Amino acid sequence: MKVLIAIDSFKGSITSIDGSEAIALGIKDIYQDAEIVTIPLADGGEGTVEALVHATAGQLVETKVTGPLQEKVVAVYGILGDEKTAVIEVAAACGLPLVPQEQRNPAVTTTYGVGELITDAIEKGCREFVIGLGGSATNDAGVGMLQALGFRFLNQQNEEAGLGGQVLKTIHKIDVTQVNPKLKGCTFKVACDVNNFLYGPKGATHVFGPQKGATPDMVKELDEGLKHFAQVVRDERGTDIHHITGAGAAGGLGAAFTGFLDAKLQSGIELVLEVTGMEASMDGADFVITGEGKLDGQTSMGKAPLGVAKLAHHDRIPVIALAGGVGEETAALNELGITSYFSIMNAPMSLEEAMDSKMTYQNLRLTTNQLFRLIKSVR
Repeated sequence: MKVLIAIDSFKGSITSIDGSEAIALGIKDIYQDAEIVTIPLADGGEGTVEALVHATAGQLVETKVTGPLQEKVVAVYGILGDEKTAVIEVAAACGLPLVPQEQRNPAVTTTYGVGELITDAIEKGCREFVIGLGGSATNDAGVGMLQALGFRFLNQQNEEAGLGGQVLKTIHKIDVTQVNPKLKGCTFKVACDVNNFLYGPKGATHVFGPQKGATPDMVKELDEGLKHFAQVVRDERGTDIHHITGAGAAGGLGAAFTGFLDAKLQSGIELVLEVTGMEASMDGADFVITGEGKLDGQTSMGKAPLGVAKLAHHDRIPVIALAGGVGEETAALNELGITSYFSIMNAPMSLEEAMDSKMTYQNLRLTTNQLFRLIKSVR
């Protein structure tokens, strides 16, 4: 018996690593000699660093960088087991949780710390990067990140622009003479699951600005700033950073990565599956177990469990999905590669009780135990 376990975290409840351990114990209760392969899962958002570091026997790196409000914060990124690939979640340096509710203001928040993380990884020998976009408190089109990498953005007086989305309208020239030369040898793969262009009604500011603290007037100003900056980039570099699917991700970081660092934007789960070598790990598996906190309509739109299920379905491997909650739309997943799905809830309880990590751990182990007890009885 070989079982591959690849679950996402149950957000707010249990990590993918601890959840996988619980499932593995449930299998071992019934099949003591089972071969169990565990690959923690993420979709490019929160938990991606931890998942990829664990899957590749890499290491976590902690360093101080410039936070979104230009104060120093402690950020963590990962270096994978190959010792040449860094995995960075931009939210570690410029995430919304780093800004108190009353101080949220995308006119002043900066992505400078993201560039500092990249620089730190370069100095440690990394030349390949996996970047997870999302959860940023910023709207600066990635200018802060680029400034930390040596790009200089100048105003009409040939003075350097400051930090934050508010400076975009003042930029008139781009100086690349001081860009970190080691960037030329670097490649960037960026996990991006939004399709917004840089500016306009469906751009970064109008769609994501309000949740970052932008007032209606600020939305208008910041959007005009993004449009102005895109025109400067077109004039100076001959590059269109607006009409790129995903350019508006993370306040325009998608545009910065593609337009200045030649990055490739791709689906978060597809990138994670590629980096972890998920398909090769499935070879010879009798079952694949996947899951997340809640299985619902969003799962069918490309979230982590579905990505795993598609790979397994290609090799005709049965897929069991476990979740805390199961929505009405979940039946569609049976047509998309998930053989069967189950809620791990075994008694009425409050949401607080259900999300307790010890309860989730226990329920994952018990549900898996009972499923494999049934499987053993019919094999």
